Amino acid sequence: MLKIHSLQWLLMLFAGGLFMASCDIIGDVNPPEPLYSPTLIGIQVPANFPSPVVMPDNPISKEGVLLGRTLFYDPELSLDGKVSCSSCHNQELAFSDGVSLGNFGVSGKELVRHSPTLINMAWMDQGFFWDGGSKNLESQAFGPLTHADEMGMSLDNLEKRLTADPEYSELFLNAFEDGLTFQNIAKALAQFERTLISSNSRYDKYVRNERGGNLNDLELKGLNLVQEKCSSCHSGELFTDNAFHNNGLDNSFTDESHELSYQGRYRITFELEDLGAFKTPTLRNTMVSAPYMHDGRFSGIEEVLEHYSEGVKAAKTTSRLLYQNNGKAGLALSDSDKEAIIAFLHTLTDEEFLYNPDFSGF
Repeated sequence: MLKIHSLQWLLMLFAGGLFMASCDIIGDVNPPEPLYSPTLIGIQVPANFPSPVVMPDNPISKEGVLLGRTLFYDPELSLDGKVSCSSCHNQELAFSDGVSLGNFGVSGKELVRHSPTLINMAWMDQGFFWDGGSKNLESQAFGPLTHADEMGMSLDNLEKRLTADPEYSELFLNAFEDGLTFQNIAKALAQFERTLISSNSRYDKYVRNERGGNLNDLELKGLNLVQEKCSSCHSGELFTDNAFHNNGLDNSFTDESHELSYQGRYRITFELEDLGAFKTPTLRNTMVSAPYMHDGRFSGIEEVLEHYSEGVKAAKTTSRLLYQNNGKAGLALSDSDKEAIIAFLHTLTDEEFLYNPDFSGF
């Protein structure tokens, strides 16, 4: 049974302004107006962010967010009643799981890909999963819910299990006219996940000229280096282009096991140029979301920078963005460059996001 005792959380969430860009504005500057109507999107757009993706078929509502949050933390969505979405997506780790390849699913088997962070998904417009195999959050939800090594539920059984709980029936009727359906399970999860906005790091306060937004010389050097060396993929205020690139981790892609999972975006498009291409993760909160890469092969950020500096493997599909003007693969970062980049990456940690009680379990 659910453990919801009141609607206090909802009142705090919407009356308290969870989705404002910041409540710590200097001087007489007012918080920015949303770029879209909150009745359509349900979120306030941070002042330094671009426009989010509009999903007119699933507008965000306070009732839908409450339902989605409840579902996200409920292990009853899994076959054995022990695995929830939060089992692999820990808020304090930027909704990642802190291990290379998790085995938290109902089968206990190790997965073949690293659990990604859940950050600013309202702005993702080129697909979900490491290979973009799902076009939107609504369809993405069915993957982990039904996968035999994750939550292992059939959609029919999931719908029947939740229907047997009168509290869920009420929550679904509050959120959707047609009540409890497996489609609405996915819609509610998507609504909650779109509210997981990280926009109040020290870097954000720096660019918005807000109190607490000071960057020192080393951090500013790192910012400049990220813009110079990394922004071709980790672009804009989202620090990702949401696209797919072969970043030179491997130079052989002959392993066709696990439904071509090791071949990256090629698994979806069957275009040869997509061999070994995986989605660009955001740099936001990257200092709390180790290990790194689609398979979690790098345990620390130092290994990541060493890879991009000297370890990029040249293959036919390796992104040309990782080549120097002399034709050599890799970015040739100095030790001082790496130090500065790491210093800057720390400024992208958003403590308000990592410990926001409105994102946590009940």
